[in-house]
Amino acid sequence: MAQRATESIMVIASPEIVYSVVTDFENYTNWVSDLKRIEVLERDADGRALEVEFRAAAFGRSTTYALRYDYSRAPAAISWHQTRADLTETMQGQYRFEPVGDATRVTYDLEVELLVPLPHFIKTRAAQRIQTQALVELKARAESLR
Repeated sequence: MAQRATESIMVIASPEIVYSVVTDFENYTNWVSDLKRIEVLERDADGRALEVEFRAAAFGRSTTYALRYDYSRAPAAISWHQTRADLTETMQGQYRFEPVGDATRVTYDLEVELLVPLPHFIKTRAAQRIQTQALVELKARAESLR
């Protein structure tokens, strides 16, 4: 059964800055602590990354997965779905960027299903950890650029 979760954070930066951080995949290894390697595999006609491969630390080991991005609601939102992976059966999600005064409410929706059978509470904690860490690191990076 897939784990679904939604979490939000306020970022003291414009939606444009936050969106630019999220879509600057080549620089993820500079600010995302669990990422070991990233490679843009395919770009669209506008130069945006369509498919990106990640190598990351997960559950005490390394995992490799590729995500395909959808920009149809950009810059208000960006979504993705997994195209291949060695540890997850399904991974899909989205970031939504909502202006709130001089800040941005970033909402992260995530659905993950692991290939490895684990107790429900461990899967839930893992999904929450992924979201919380991603949002905290995104906030720090975006606020450093404003």
